[in-house]
Amino acid sequence: MRSPTTSGPIIIVGAGGFGREVLDIVEAINVSGGDIDFLGFVDDGDVDEGLLHRRSSKLLGPSSIVVHLAAKYVIGIGSGEIRRRLATEFDSLGAEAAILVHPAATIGGDSHLSPGCIVAAGARVTTNIRLGRHTQLHVNSTVGHDSTLSDFVSVYPGATVSGNVTLAHGVTIGTGANVLPGRSVGASSMVGAGAVVTRDVEPDSTVVGSPARCL
Repeated sequence: MRSPTTSGPIIIVGAGGFGREVLDIVEAINVSGGDIDFLGFVDDGDVDEGLLHRRSSKLLGPSSIVVHLAAKYVIGIGSGEIRRRLATEFDSLGAEAAILVHPAATIGGDSHLSPGCIVAAGARVTTNIRLGRHTQLHVNSTVGHDSTLSDFVSVYPGATVSGNVTLAHGVTIGTGANVLPGRSVGASSMVGAGAVVTRDVEPDSTVVGSPARCL
C-alpha cells in the first residue's frame, strides 16, 4: 500500500534516545524522496543538547509550545501512559499528530494507521491490521494478519505479534516477546522481554516467561 507518512513541518516531542531514533526515521523518509521539514524537539525534562547538536537539530522548548507551532507533532517517548497524557492535552488544544513510517518498514494491504503512529526500520505490518492512535512499532517488530492494536500500544524491538491478536489500550510488548495467534492482551498490561503469550492476558497485568505467567 502507499505509505501514509506525513509531509510538511513536524516537531518531535521527547529528545531522549527514542526521540532521536524518530529523527532517524524523519531523515530516512527525506532521503527516500519525502518532504518533511523537521523543526526541532520539545521536551519537559533535562536534555543533552550536545547530542541534539551532533544531529544538527535543536531544542525548541517545553512541550507546552506544541500548540503554538505551525507544525504536526509525533511523540518520541516509549511510555504509552506519557504519550496518552501528552496527546490528550495537545489534541484538546487543536494540535494535529503526524504519521511516520520508515522506508525500510513494510505496510501490507488493507491496513490502517491512525494519527501519531510511528513505524521504525525493519518493522513488518501484514494485511488487515489496525494500529490505533500513537501506537509505536519499534525496530524489527512484526504484526501479523487481522490484528488490532488499540491506542498508545508499544511493540518493542524484535517482538512478534501473530495473526488475529488484539492488544488493548496502552499495552506494551517487551523486546523479543511473542504473542501467539488469536490471543488478546488487556488494557495497560505489560508483556515482559522474551515472554511467550500462549493464553489471554487480563487487563493491568505484567506477564513474564515462556509460557508467560502473571507476576
